[in-house]
Amino acid sequence: MNELPLNRPATPPAAAGFALWNLGFRPFYLLASIFSAFSVLLWVAQYSGYLPFGYLQGVLWHGHEMLFGYTMAVIAGFLLTAVRAWTGQPTPSGVPLTALAALWVLGRILVLTPLENTAAVVNAAFPMAVAVSIGIPLLRSRNVRNYFFVGLLLLLSGLVLALHLALQQVFKFSPQLGLQLSLDVVLFIMVVMAGRVIPMFTNNGVPGTRATRNALVEKFALGAVMLLFVADLLQAPQTVVVAIALAGALTHGVRWVLWQPWRTLGTPLVWILHAAYAWIVVHLALRGLSGLDVLSGSIAIHALTIGAIGGLTLGMMTRTARGHTGRPLLADGFELTLFLLIQIAALVRVFGGVASPDLYLVSVQLSGLLWSAAAALYAVRYWPVLTRARLDGKPG
Repeated sequence: MNELPLNRPATPPAAAGFALWNLGFRPFYLLASIFSAFSVLLWVAQYSGYLPFGYLQGVLWHGHEMLFGYTMAVIAGFLLTAVRAWTGQPTPSGVPLTALAALWVLGRILVLTPLENTAAVVNAAFPMAVAVSIGIPLLRSRNVRNYFFVGLLLLLSGLVLALHLALQQVFKFSPQLGLQLSLDVVLFIMVVMAGRVIPMFTNNGVPGTRATRNALVEKFALGAVMLLFVADLLQAPQTVVVAIALAGALTHGVRWVLWQPWRTLGTPLVWILHAAYAWIVVHLALRGLSGLDVLSGSIAIHALTIGAIGGLTLGMMTRTARGHTGRPLLADGFELTLFLLIQIAALVRVFGGVASPDLYLVSVQLSGLLWSAAAALYAVRYWPVLTRARLDGKPG
């Protein structure tokens, strides 16, 4: 998604004042950051043995809320904003956008209660509602290139419903498999969008850089992630998963090098995206090694969730919030701090326990605190940005 003026806006320029419900990125970026800051602290407390929770216990609650709480909110905010820019058609604002946000909030509350059936329906309804919200403008504009986002959102809706029904023993399905498949889908969304925006942002933001895309590398990179999803779905032998993961790590590593990440170190809004993408390479390599029983699969998962998802979401939330509120695309000390915090959180969580097994619990706790600090800093810094009208008086 670019930060150029929106094409053929269907609404008049926003008036000065409260603007939280003007465009999708505003409420969902703010809600995601606030929720993430508090929920990770709750997870750390629960993991440390201090707090009980509802029917989603322990790792399941943590994984569920990381994917269908935080990450889903950021994806929703991004797509509701991007689709309007891509199509020139309106996406929800005002009351419909408020209703979408309320549906998401209700999902976060219900998983902490004994209301299992209601929690299942609400959490499945949110990605479906986002799919409808972006599907209508995509269809109206015949934006075929991006129809697949609707399919991916519907797939996530089905997966979260299957996860909840499995917990209720309606049918035999592993909740852990549901989380893994959902994580594969989110990974695919990230590698697609990263391939579109990182080379463009790199070339636009760092003069003299020639970030390139190779058609064959692109096909293999996306194909590896799709194959990984299929292998997980079919519960393929570990040798197959290992081969796909290691081949994917190599391919995505080549893709990343073609973007010339070393040239971006002086531009935080760009290097954070490259650093986050590097964690995808690390994740795939570690997933291959975990399949060989060299290390724990949890380490590979957190390379993806903290390093890649955390880095990419905070990087894109910062950039798009600035671009779509008429602010310069420059990072100040606040942004640099939260970028560093999320990267250190990933390093501590992924490699802390490996370096010293005795410090594993401490590494989990410290990483959680660093993540929460980064999310809280974003919420504090961007509260006035996300709740006030654009500086240039344009809609959005």
